[in-house]
Amino acid sequence: MSLTYDEALEFLFPRTTTIKFGLTTTRALLKSVGNPHEMMPSVHIGGTNGKGSVSTLVAAALREAGWRVGLYTSPHLISFRERIQVDGVPISEAAVAMWTGRLLSPILERKATFFEATTALAFADFAARGVEIAVVEVGLGGRLDSTNVVRPLVSGVTKIERDHMKYLGETLELIACEKAGIAKPGVPFVIGETDPGLVQVLRREARRAGGRVDGRRGGRVEGPTEADVRVLPAEYEWCGPLSLAGPHQRRNAAVAHGILMALPEPYRPTPEQVGLGFGSARVAGRLDRRGRWLFDVAHNPDGMRSLVTALAAARPAGPLHALVSILGDKDWPNMLVQLDQAIDRGVLTIAPTAAVRGWDIEWLGRWLRDPARPPAHAEWSLIPDFKQAMATAQEGAGTVLVTGSFHTVGDVMSALGMGV
Repeated sequence: MSLTYDEALEFLFPRTTTIKFGLTTTRALLKSVGNPHEMMPSVHIGGTNGKGSVSTLVAAALREAGWRVGLYTSPHLISFRERIQVDGVPISEAAVAMWTGRLLSPILERKATFFEATTALAFADFAARGVEIAVVEVGLGGRLDSTNVVRPLVSGVTKIERDHMKYLGETLELIACEKAGIAKPGVPFVIGETDPGLVQVLRREARRAGGRVDGRRGGRVEGPTEADVRVLPAEYEWCGPLSLAGPHQRRNAAVAHGILMALPEPYRPTPEQVGLGFGSARVAGRLDRRGRWLFDVAHNPDGMRSLVTALAAARPAGPLHALVSILGDKDWPNMLVQLDQAIDRGVLTIAPTAAVRGWDIEWLGRWLRDPARPPAHAEWSLIPDFKQAMATAQEGAGTVLVTGSFHTVGDVMSALGMGV
């Protein structure tokens, strides 16, 4: 069926309200377009925080090594096209429309979710654009995430923190079990987590996943029955060139380096190529300064902790005003208590694209008035109207920090006419 770009998005986006785990639907969609994921080697990267930065760094180094690189990440900030890139060039509107049209029948037939459809669309575009190696970021979890259809050259996990507990489990150990599910038999599995207990869980589950029965073949996968687990030293941080700001990015770069060094010889970049890639890579919305605006997509307590540490190190021009909108299913009281210590004034609002999943304004108002909450360092105000909140956050001199979610950062960038 022939669609326009806008029609394709109108068809895909309502499917974001459904989260479905399992690989059967994604495999069926990919089969309908010729199994493009089987035509190219890949690198598969999971974890709670940092996986987008690590994926971008890995892709940048591979490009410096001369490969044509596909990069699949999520979510996007402003445009759907950001999710699917080849050598830094986003998928075209025409390609989004064409592949959505081609996949329309199986998507409807299988009642595919947004992410299942987008994953199939990404690999179809990669194959059409001649990708030689794909870097694939896990969407949610790992074991049953749509991206786990790949048979990568290397897989890796950045770190484990509490997020998406409704789907992945209430404890860090349960979350680690899901994340380790991207391990494959005989394939290097790089662990960036530093907590010894979680490393033990990741190691155990990776080996278990590596020897798991493959239902498609009716038996165990041929070859080694365990993943090749490689644990990065907890103290290791990348000390070479790095364009990404913030102390936490040194560890992310170390994980990216560990993944690159685990690649087989034809794909493994030289130290010079890694340095060039890491020194030029850019990830929008991660301590991303644009004039007086500072954008960061911290969207869970660990991400906020990293942001607060980075702010202390960077010392942006004060006073520091924060425009904040957090999704309702996050541990936002914890996040706000952390952020409070780093800013002078905070404006709480609801990002337009997060309205359905946004925090409860009445509940937030009660929390702000609650005498039992930790004493505030910053001056806080609650302004539900987004445009008014933006205007208030800009009042006076200083730096305006935008944070709390991808939605918040993307919506402000869009309102200001900024691109990624």
